[in-house]
Amino acid sequence: MLGSYLDCLTMDETVSEVKKIITARKPTQHVVINAGKINLMKKNEALRNIVNNCPLINADGSSIVLAGKILGHPITERVTGIDLMDRLLKEASEESYSLFLLGATEEVVQEVKRIIQVRYPAAKVVGCRNGYFDRNDSLLVAREIKKSQADILFVAFSSPEKEFWINQHLEAMNVPFVMGVGGSFDVMAGKTTRAPKLFQKMGCEWLWRFLQEPRRMFKRYFIGNFEFMKHVLKEKCGAK
Repeated sequence: MLGSYLDCLTMDETVSEVKKIITARKPTQHVVINAGKINLMKKNEALRNIVNNCPLINADGSSIVLAGKILGHPITERVTGIDLMDRLLKEASEESYSLFLLGATEEVVQEVKRIIQVRYPAAKVVGCRNGYFDRNDSLLVAREIKKSQADILFVAFSSPEKEFWINQHLEAMNVPFVMGVGGSFDVMAGKTTRAPKLFQKMGCEWLWRFLQEPRRMFKRYFIGNFEFMKHVLKEKCGAK
């Protein structure tokens, strides 16, 4: 759909797949798609190939669910990145999975580590590192992550950097399940706020983010959403 593969899984089904991946110990990159990601993939073939080669792809945005209805691809459930991260933290506590946290500022990543240790005491945080390192040192960071023997790696970089960085260093890190979580660390640490439940149910989290940062988010959400709907209508009409 729209040039991307998509696993139409519920949250429970997704978590079940993640647990199988961890058991298999094969390094696996997970991605979510939303309107912005589709727009980027339309312009960037390398990104499109990375996303489509990921074994597990979830529908993050309500825009994807809407597009699925328009294009005749029923999407069972929206599985947002931040909700999946939260669910996996609970699973990590229950299953004693080990975690590595990568990204955001030093203050934020340390606060996320503290919160996890309080809320999910059986989850083992075996390493954390802020995202403000020289990218020339990426291989050293990947080797540090490998030494931690983490079961799950959360990468809090923005798109499309996180997709490219994870793809490039996946084998070197040797972590079974690697997930890009964008700004989820900032939300968890209280640096930014997530939309209220009403906005989430209405599929208007984008509007909440726009209201928080109108200047920065105008192009992404208004121009970007218009661009996304053009892609949807083009596919609906069968245009090449």
